[in-house]
Amino acid sequence: MPSPASKPLLVRHGPPPIPGTAVRTAAERHERPLLAALAALAGVLCLWGLGHSAYHSFYAAAVRSMTDNPVAFFYGSFDPANSITLDKLPGFLWPQALSALAFGFHPWALVLPQALEMVGCVLLLHVLVRRWAGVPAGLLAAAFLALTPVTVGLGRSVTEDAPFVLLLLLAAEATWRATAHARPRTLLLAAAWVGLAFQCKMLEAWAVLPALTVTYAVAAPTPPRRRVGHLALAAAVTVAVSLSWMLVAAFTPSGARPYLDGTTDDSPFGMVVGYNFLTRFHAVGVDASGTGSIVTSRAAHGGHRLPPGMGDGVWKMFGPGLATQTGWLYPLAAFGLVGGVLALRRRGLPRTDPLLAGYLLWGVWLATFFLVFSFGSVTGHTYYMGVVAVGVCALAAAGVVRARRSRVLPVVLLVNVFWCVALTLWYPRFFVWSAAYAVALGLLALLLAGTRRRPAALAVGLCAVLLIPAVWSASALSPRYNQPGGFGRVGPTSTRTGSALSTLGPDRQRLLAYLTAHRDGARYLAAVPGWQAAAPYVIAANAPVLPMGGFTGRVPYPAPAAFHRLIGSGRLRYIVLSRADLRPGARTARIPDGTLVRWTAAHCRLVPPAAYDPGDRTRLLYDCGPGHTG
Repeated sequence: MPSPASKPLLVRHGPPPIPGTAVRTAAERHERPLLAALAALAGVLCLWGLGHSAYHSFYAAAVRSMTDNPVAFFYGSFDPANSITLDKLPGFLWPQALSALAFGFHPWALVLPQALEMVGCVLLLHVLVRRWAGVPAGLLAAAFLALTPVTVGLGRSVTEDAPFVLLLLLAAEATWRATAHARPRTLLLAAAWVGLAFQCKMLEAWAVLPALTVTYAVAAPTPPRRRVGHLALAAAVTVAVSLSWMLVAAFTPSGARPYLDGTTDDSPFGMVVGYNFLTRFHAVGVDASGTGSIVTSRAAHGGHRLPPGMGDGVWKMFGPGLATQTGWLYPLAAFGLVGGVLALRRRGLPRTDPLLAGYLLWGVWLATFFLVFSFGSVTGHTYYMGVVAVGVCALAAAGVVRARRSRVLPVVLLVNVFWCVALTLWYPRFFVWSAAYAVALGLLALLLAGTRRRPAALAVGLCAVLLIPAVWSASALSPRYNQPGGFGRVGPTSTRTGSALSTLGPDRQRLLAYLTAHRDGARYLAAVPGWQAAAPYVIAANAPVLPMGGFTGRVPYPAPAAFHRLIGSGRLRYIVLSRADLRPGARTARIPDGTLVRWTAAHCRLVPPAAYDPGDRTRLLYDCGPGHTG
């Protein structure tokens, strides 16, 4: 017979039943309809009004190009001629491109995958927390996540974090099953999920590895040497899947694939490690200049106006700019984590107990991502917080359920209510009435707890805590407080996405008609400085327009020699500039494509505006074809 230490103790799902616990029994009896209702709620919040979605110009142009040919799909080309990629790995856009192929290239078709992914996150978090802390905690965690504004925002956005959070939750689910039975094959599945998450958010995906590793290393029912061996195999799979795209790009000759944006040397290492990771920590003195990366700053991206209460310092996670999107339940999550640690110390559980495994998983998960974002720059992007929200909701739900009979819980709920009130009062013109109602409900819950009506007190207290975040989340149904297709911010600090960068006005249509009629077999209709000038032509007409300078305008692409070869070979004839590009001290004078702008103005023939648009006073069209350069 096997020894007691070798038995897989994690096979039971959740804690043993507590006799006489009516709340738990009712939750178990109605689990499926309640979960279906929560999924429906998340679906409504994420899907409602997607017909009003707008294109995010940079990503939408890439998706349009990715639907054009397999090379553009694999590399995430910005333009259909496969000149230059996005400034990040393209995995998060693959579902959007497939959706556009299936339903047509519409703004809502690009948002739809993220909406479905976030509903999946709500369901998957329920599964994970249910296995750890029981049915009521699983349902409560799903409710918390469905009513967290960042969840709704991600479901209505085109950002990387919706598929990223889903893939990390899939990795956590596989790790939990692997830990229960010390199953290396399931652990390798978790490693593969992390590798796929890498294709969405690059090195940020590896921030989940401490949580997954510690959980398996401590709680798997197998000897230490086997645990180490299993984790070593999983690490190899994680690295292999994570680096697969980078290795293909690295070993493909530069001329046979698009140029990698964000780099000075066309290297995937520079794009992933330098541009998208090390530069995020410039505030703490990290220097990425030696990695082949474009060294960026807020100004390099054209500047980000941070919303009220949104700083980028080490305490930003507690600032209202980020906390109103994801941190409404911070006090409850802290209570759940601290209470769990104290319970573990009192009970002296064996290392394979599921209670310990759950606190290791979610405690390390939340602590790791919290620290990463505290010291790293998020430049006002609230969508980064989706991966924090799942940890907060899991710990908060477990804390509430495990302490439901405690006299301390009503006080903690009231503290959480006042935390919510403090956050929402930063925006006194945004549904401020919710603060008064939340306080009233919180005080009522405290009074009910004093009369020993604990179930009623718990229900009212939870309503008080969830009222304000629910109001914020529901506000996303109004285009005034959330524009589907953007970066996912919900509430009074949201910004509209639709702009002239995603449409072709009459002036651009006339210019496009002229360029098409005079293309003469050239690969490109024209070259323009920067992606902003190229995006409308790609989105509206799938036109092969060459964006010089990449996303930041600082990418040395195309190099002068390559630019001249394009012109000499007839693959590029026309250059479209704005009058502002030629002014002394213009932006283009200080960046690599400024050399190309000055050469064009000095050597190519200016096409009279009367030839394409007599009323155009902003654009200058240069013909660099045979016989028109000097």
